[in-house]
Amino acid sequence: MSNNGLRITFNSPVVLSFALISGIVLMLGTFTGDFITQAFFTTYPSSWFNPMTYLRMFTHVLGHANLSHYLNNMLLFILIGPMLEEKYGSKRLLFVIAATAFITALINNIFFPYGLLGASGVVFAFIILGSMTSFKEGEIPLTFLLVLVLYLGKEIFNGLFSADNISQMAHLIGGACGGVSGFVFAGKREE
Repeated sequence: MSNNGLRITFNSPVVLSFALISGIVLMLGTFTGDFITQAFFTTYPSSWFNPMTYLRMFTHVLGHANLSHYLNNMLLFILIGPMLEEKYGSKRLLFVIAATAFITALINNIFFPYGLLGASGVVFAFIILGSMTSFKEGEIPLTFLLVLVLYLGKEIFNGLFSADNISQMAHLIGGACGGVSGFVFAGKREE
């Protein structure tokens, strides 16, 4: 007997878990007046002898300032992420997220005096990595070049000429992490 009914599947475990955990962190932060967000999900320059410094260097990508910040990041994250997770596998995608989180936090904590939170660096890594899914040895996809010019060019322009509360540095570093990952993963599928 065949069951022709539709069912909902957990098709992208890393992406869906990340989005769910980030949503829970946002709710906890809201209910605690941002105490949880600041204590555990924001990276900022602090003592290198404090173990929390290293934890926050990974967890800051799960924290968001408000619902709008969360939605802006998660809409692109869950749009691009499942395609990347299917192509490259959960382990590789988790590595991209962790590497991007660590590298953006490290650069922020060394060179900038302010806190950093949110998944936008990871989203930019996904955007660049997504533009390289058809990358083949000896070729450079035009989509990759256009995304570099449009997305990263915009971030460079905003970083130089805009006084907003957005970390263009995280976007640029995230894009670089996505680009490096794209070249390393070229031609490789899920293991």
